[in-house]
Order: sequence, then structure tokens, then C-alpha cells
Amino acid sequence: MCQDCGCSQVGAVAIDGVTHQEHSHLHEHSHSHDRGHKHQQRKAEGRGQSAEESYPDAVSNLHERSHISHTLTIHESLLSKNDRLAERNRGYFQAKRVLALNILSSPGSGKTALIERMVQDLNSRILASLQHLLRIGVIVGDLETDNDAQRLRRAGAPAVQITTGNACHLEADMVSRAMQKLDLDALDVLIIENVGNLVCPASYDLGEAMRVVLLSVTEGEDKPLKYPTMFKTANVVLINKIDIAEAVGFKRERAIANIGRVAPQATLFEVSARTGQGMEAWYNYLATAIQQPMQV
Repeated sequence: MCQDCGCSQVGAVAIDGVTHQEHSHLHEHSHSHDRGHKHQQRKAEGRGQSAEESYPDAVSNLHERSHISHTLTIHESLLSKNDRLAERNRGYFQAKRVLALNILSSPGSGKTALIERMVQDLNSRILASLQHLLRIGVIVGDLETDNDAQRLRRAGAPAVQITTGNACHLEADMVSRAMQKLDLDALDVLIIENVGNLVCPASYDLGEAMRVVLLSVTEGEDKPLKYPTMFKTANVVLINKIDIAEAVGFKRERAIANIGRVAPQATLFEVSARTGQGMEAWYNYLATAIQQPMQV
């Protein structure tokens, strides 16, 4: 269960169409929590009443606090497990000398279009700072369909689709299973396209070296203020669709100020995945990151 929105992973997570059965970590209890539940309360001697009959509100509140505490403990345990798996992924990426990017945004902000543009550009020309083609692989996360993975394969990238069913975010274990379908020795960059959501994915480390958050000009300038947690975790923020900024009345200076206020640590780029505007600076930044020594 997601700690932020409560969505469940009960059901099937599929990697390239192959189902991996998930299970809930919050099991149904064998009793209900109303005052007529099946716990047999011992009668208090000399009184002829159970504790629940004598103090119904106190007993009910005690049950509530107990189960809230139990739920919080499970959430902490799940995140701890995810963090351990993420560290394992990170070590594997470093050993393979692969730069892993976790790309996050709202639905419709242009994640897939951005990745498609990157694949088409960098598969066909050599960056001066690298002296070779940049080899990109992709893991795509969506609730249903493999449409985006098919689109990126047509663009020229090896791509693996994760369909999450009910889950609103990717987790480190899903990425671990998906990357087994890719030849990491043949890649320089692994792009993980997360499920479109600006809330829950912020809590889940996947083992990435760089977290990239997209903000589309169509979403408005105050998105970083509305969803600060996501932007606070970003290494890079890309303002996308700048080719239509004027048409939609996007207030650039205000957006940049809001990003700086919430995410002063993030490197900012203004790009258009459709026209290619601003992409060269982003590519050079990636090339520099690839050339940095990776800790193993």
C-alpha cells in the first residue's frame, strides 16, 4: 500500500506483459471494529459487564490507535525494504557504468515525448564531449498498456514496459526485475519513466543517480508550490513545451522563482521536446554526468 495515497498493489504487475503476482502487505483482520465485534471480552468479576460494555468509547479509541500504529509500522517497513533494494540497484548501475535517470511528472507533461526526442537525437549523432553515440535504454511505468514502450522502441531504444495495475508509482523491486530484460553493458544511460503522478513517486527511491522532474508550461507556474515534496527531491527540473509558453500565457519568471524557492538545489533547463529548443544544453549536462567517476 502506498504511504501517500493508500493505493494498493494487490493484483498483477507485468514486466513486458509477463505477470508477476503482487500481494498486499496490509492483510484483512479476522474481526471487525464495531462494538459488536467477535472478540470475547471476559466479564469483569462482580460487575457482570465486559470492559467494552462499561467503557465503549475508550475501548474503541484504543483499537483505533492500535491499528493506526500497526499501519504506520508496516509503511515504515515497506519503505525500508524499498530503500534497501534501491541501494542494491544503485550499486549495480554503478558497477555497470550506467547513468540511471528517474523521470517524473504529472500525466501529459511530455515525459515520453522528451525521451523519444533524446533517443532520436542521441542515437544519430555524436556529442563532441563524448566522442561516441549515447546509448539509451528505457524502463517505462504505466498503470495499463505498453503504448509508450512501443513508441520508444520505434524511436530506436530498447524499452521494457512495467504495467503496475493499481499502483500509482514504480518501486525498486519492479525496476530490478525490469532491468534484467536489458543488456546494461550495451548502455550508457538508463531512463526510468515513472508513472505520471507528482505525489507518491517522490517517496520511492529506485536506485537512480539523477531524479529529473518535468514541469510543462500548460500546468501553470505554481506547480512547485502545490507539490513541493517532488520538486525538493529533484536533481534537475526541466520546463517543457516552452515553444507554446507565450500561447498559453505562461509566466516564465514566476515559474523560475517558484522552482528556486522550493528546489534551490535543482539544475534548471528550459526545453521543447517537440522542436528541440534547449535540448543541447540538457544533452551536454548529461554527457558531463556520464563522464564523472562513478562510485563502485
